[in-house]
Amino acid sequence: MDMMIILFTLGLSFLLAALLGPICIPLLKRMKFGQQIRTDGPQSHLKKSGTPTMGGIIIMLALLIAFLNFADKTADFWVLLTASLGFGLVGFLDDYIKIVFKRSLGLTARQKLFGQLLFSVIVCALLYQMHHSTEIIVPGTSWSFDMGWFYYPFVVIILFAASNSVNFTDGLDGLLAGTSAIAFGAFTIVALQVSAYGSAIFSAAMIGAVLGFLIYNAYPAKVFMGDTGSLGIGGGIAAVAILTKMELLLILIGGIFVLEMLSVILQVGSFKLRGKRIFKMSPIHHHFELSGWSEWRVVSTFWTVGLVFAVLSLLLIRVF
Repeated sequence: MDMMIILFTLGLSFLLAALLGPICIPLLKRMKFGQQIRTDGPQSHLKKSGTPTMGGIIIMLALLIAFLNFADKTADFWVLLTASLGFGLVGFLDDYIKIVFKRSLGLTARQKLFGQLLFSVIVCALLYQMHHSTEIIVPGTSWSFDMGWFYYPFVVIILFAASNSVNFTDGLDGLLAGTSAIAFGAFTIVALQVSAYGSAIFSAAMIGAVLGFLIYNAYPAKVFMGDTGSLGIGGGIAAVAILTKMELLLILIGGIFVLEMLSVILQVGSFKLRGKRIFKMSPIHHHFELSGWSEWRVVSTFWTVGLVFAVLSLLLIRVF
């Protein structure tokens, strides 16, 4: 029965996203919610200028309806919704300001930081109220340690790191939709393994939503998800990792997201310290584009690497 609910959830969210596409995309076009393309990026991206963005609304709506329909309204339910919709709201405001007020950077760094911190604190309060374990489990071993009150700052770090690294990954048609579907697929299996059914249903809803969105986001994309989608996905995957007590495993399951963030950190650090860049452009998916790879080659390669990370993660905790 649990597997049937998972499949029904995935199917419903996929169907909803697929149906919402033809409704939302023309609406975003009429409202002139078009993407502004960086002039310092790959020249092939300039033709994407004006493609509707904020398509993450499609993902969040499909996710919300499917999750509300099949999930029990437990404490886990509110943590998952707060993390995904809360961070998605911050992304929505960022997208809205970029487009409507023609500010290329959207929210200021402080404003975005405040929004992410606000919802992170709410998540921590919910975890405390539900007596969520402050123990950290080392995947693939019998080791664990209790962080006590230090666990809550750790949760904030996880939410920030996951949401921003996922956000960095959103730069090519279908890249984030595909890699996040793979990561949430792994977490669906993990959640079922540890009997975290709310997290399993949420993960399945997210898989369906991003795959339904991928119909319109695959190359050549008819719509981009924007920060609305990427921050919402990042907040959601962090919440699932926290609730399943697989906080450290997130580093491996989300290996692609980690590599994307590391490439940005290394690039900025190298330029500030040595005045030299390591990559032709960061995040690293742009480096491969500027090295002559086609967009589809980069995306399909990253999907494959993401799948390898997911399988290794499941092998590590002996799911197979």
